[in-house]
Amino acid sequence: MSENRSGAVGKPPTMADVARHLGISRQLVSIVMRDAPGASEETRTRVREAARELGFAPHTGARTLRQTRSWTLGVLFVPAHAAEHEIVEAIYPLAAKHGYDVVLSALTDTRGLEASVEELVGHRCAALLLIGAPLEEGLMARLVDRVLVPVVSVGSGARNGDYDVIRSAGDEGMRAAVEHLVSLGHEEIAFVTLDSMPDGPLRRRGYESAVRDLGREVDLVTVPGDYRDDDYFEEAGAAAGLALLERPRLPTAVLVPNDSAAIGLLLTLARNGVRVPQDVSLVGFDDNPMSRLSAIDLTTSRQDPEMLARAAVDVAVRRIEAEPGTVRRTGELVVPTTFIARSSSAEPRRG
Repeated sequence: MSENRSGAVGKPPTMADVARHLGISRQLVSIVMRDAPGASEETRTRVREAARELGFAPHTGARTLRQTRSWTLGVLFVPAHAAEHEIVEAIYPLAAKHGYDVVLSALTDTRGLEASVEELVGHRCAALLLIGAPLEEGLMARLVDRVLVPVVSVGSGARNGDYDVIRSAGDEGMRAAVEHLVSLGHEEIAFVTLDSMPDGPLRRRGYESAVRDLGREVDLVTVPGDYRDDDYFEEAGAAAGLALLERPRLPTAVLVPNDSAAIGLLLTLARNGVRVPQDVSLVGFDDNPMSRLSAIDLTTSRQDPEMLARAAVDVAVRRIEAEPGTVRRTGELVVPTTFIARSSSAEPRRG
């Protein structure tokens, strides 16, 4: 492996590396790279020389943003995720109210995060909204450093110093589900773990906290696999269903942190003669369009796509239109979920 001048093996240098090299703030390096007011000529010279020495270079498309004002928001989304289409749809009119156009870039199995972001930067987007993107820490840090525009992660993520996060209260949605099932009389509530999903660990922690607070035993059904798309989630739910069927007896209720996985589990149980909710109550999370079909009618926690979209657009526009040279302080905004009880959950069968 090669080693760059910043000391990082096999990784391109970042603005943070330049800042550490000079003993100055990352924000000051960003000001210089954007040609924004707020830095002396001496500092600009030092930063540019250090960037050349370390081999740091921002995206070529990002450099053009210094020359003319852009009125375009770049939106990255995963077409295979049914729940995200509603967020994308809501972004268009909200962006238009602020005078911005929208450019879409799709993240697929054959097209990675860097290529998708590169396309948006090539369109000279003034900010990037990443919906449901996998947030590998190192990769995201490098992208944020190189694009030189505000980045907002929508729908998943945790508080981060490099980019803004707009997410749903997944832990509270799981707590509402547990409380609903306990109110129906359920004592044995299993949870399907999907920790490779961006918000999976947060939703699992919400379940664990709620069942312990209510004096129940945590019952985790672990499903191995990588987070990819809704097809994977259905397969993961099916695998969880088979794992449950191998037990000496079924729990009276199962909580799944994703609707597509919950549907996969429901179909597997049905094929093996287990009725929902007569034999097992089932609760998901997302309220995707399939969950609302009368044949499914899944109890779930709804993420509010319009609230997520509105918050993301507002934050992006506020970052774009901030005074030049203003220190950018990123944050996290948590949007509440709404619990929806449907026919897939009922009182446990007695006897």
